Amino acid sequence: MSSNLVILCPGQGAQVVGMGRKWFDSSTEAKRVFAEADAIVGDRFGAPLSTICFDGPAELLNRTDVSQPAIYVASLASWKGVLAATGMGNGEAGLAATGGLSLGEYTALCVAGAISFEDGLKLVLLRGRAMQDAAESPEANSGGGGGMVALIGAEDAQAQQICDEARAGDVLVCANFNTTGQVVLSGHKSACARAAEVASKMGIRSTMLAVSGAFHSSLMRPAADRLEEALAKTTIREPRSKVMSNVTGEPHGASKDFGVAESIRRRLVEQLTNPVKWSHNCRWLLTNVVGDYRELAPGKSLSGMIRRLDGGAFKGTRVTSHDEPG
Repeated sequence: MSSNLVILCPGQGAQVVGMGRKWFDSSTEAKRVFAEADAIVGDRFGAPLSTICFDGPAELLNRTDVSQPAIYVASLASWKGVLAATGMGNGEAGLAATGGLSLGEYTALCVAGAISFEDGLKLVLLRGRAMQDAAESPEANSGGGGGMVALIGAEDAQAQQICDEARAGDVLVCANFNTTGQVVLSGHKSACARAAEVASKMGIRSTMLAVSGAFHSSLMRPAADRLEEALAKTTIREPRSKVMSNVTGEPHGASKDFGVAESIRRRLVEQLTNPVKWSHNCRWLLTNVVGDYRELAPGKSLSGMIRRLDGGAFKGTRVTSHDEPG
């Protein structure tokens, strides 16, 4: 394995029943990650987190408060399994950069040594619960509740135009810039429905997403406040590689006012109510870092986004999947 690794970490939506099982069965190190997670999570979900990952049911795994810690653990189990299989079991792989989509940013920070596995898991447990609670708040449930709609074939400027035309006093924002031609809007369900109508008139396809809330919008402010309190008590170290920020689209770093640790805390809070600039993250990495690109479990969605970025300008970049061992 290269000493110039770029590690990509999936976010919510990548979960699938059975994820991580083959890593658990084949790697002592991966099994240890699941065991540690089960001890931390306990019985809060009615079954061990590993059991939910492996056996479902899907309805439980897909819950926001469950899927976020489940994906975080499955990703890091695959990472530990990869390190052990390549003789880097001490974790000192040569990292060039890490990046993650929304929830995956926490995985990326853990891989880069900025947060411990336990602290990261506790944060995503709180984050998932806080986001679920915010989605069920009275403010979010006006306008028919919160939702998200994916636009297929929309340029960034077109997505913003659709938001402006469909908002009509509700919350509606561009929430995820995933790749070229794929932008997700977030806000009140009534506004999302109007956005689908506006998009159709513009010849742009749309799909309502099966999510419980308007993530990465102002409706997540209560969750951001709770996360801010938790992050203030969390030890954050300087990463040993570049780690991409979803909020800025560029690597985390110190600012004129804050050191890198405090800057990371602030960006993670902002991430809940601001757009996820994943396409910007990928574009920055692919332009500035020549490395060995690897995608952690579960799934292979991030490599697909890279292939579609900028009309396929980076499709020659090989991204190795670690969804399963081998």
